[in-house]
Amino acid sequence: MKIQFNTDKTIIGDERHEDFFTSQIATELDRFQSHISRIEAHLSDENGKKKGIGDMRCLLEARIEGKQPIAVSFQANTMEQAVSGALEKLKASLNTIIGHMQNH
Repeated sequence: MKIQFNTDKTIIGDERHEDFFTSQIATELDRFQSHISRIEAHLSDENGKKKGIGDMRCLLEARIEGKQPIAVSFQANTMEQAVSGALEKLKASLNTIIGHMQNH
């Protein structure tokens, strides 16, 4: 499972942040890795440089073998909360999709 990490121009996407979030994503989605070829993570600040509540957004797109890609997003006050929220939504979606695949 390949993980691609992207940020918008207002978020610092240095190697330390990338390593932290990609390892978190890999750990959380480990049990799905045989079904997923790639995960794309997009982090953005919806308000740009302005301060705001719930303006950090994480969009996760999963490429499932033999299926259309699925995408989930979550907005929160911090990047960490946004990534965690998006991961929870993605795991729920993957449980449903892969469950259906295994039942057929």
